[in-house]
Amino acid sequence: MAPSLSIPVTTIGLLLLSNLFMTAAWYGHLKFPSVALPVVILASWGLAFFEYCLQVPANRIGYGYFNATELKTIQEALSLMVFMGFSVVYLGEPLRWNYLVGFGLIVLAVVVIFKKW
Repeated sequence: MAPSLSIPVTTIGLLLLSNLFMTAAWYGHLKFPSVALPVVILASWGLAFFEYCLQVPANRIGYGYFNATELKTIQEALSLMVFMGFSVVYLGEPLRWNYLVGFGLIVLAVVVIFKKW
């Protein structure tokens, strides 16, 4: 893979994986309301460790190819995509039309941020 392509692919791939861990850490415990809060916190911290092990290198690798605002925008867009899938598949929540419209507006914001004005 050409260096110019490997940086964004690696960065986005690592950010996607980190968001899987982050979403599981933040929201996975919601299916287990009877588990004691200290246990849930420790389990979430354990998952968050892996999130950081992926997210920090993603930003290190991507910075320079992307600027900090672009990196954050990618992370937020991926976070919402991962969360939408997680909430439907894992939590069994409905995906409503207004969620899709809101996400579409966020995608529009991504376009505005990445456009070279």
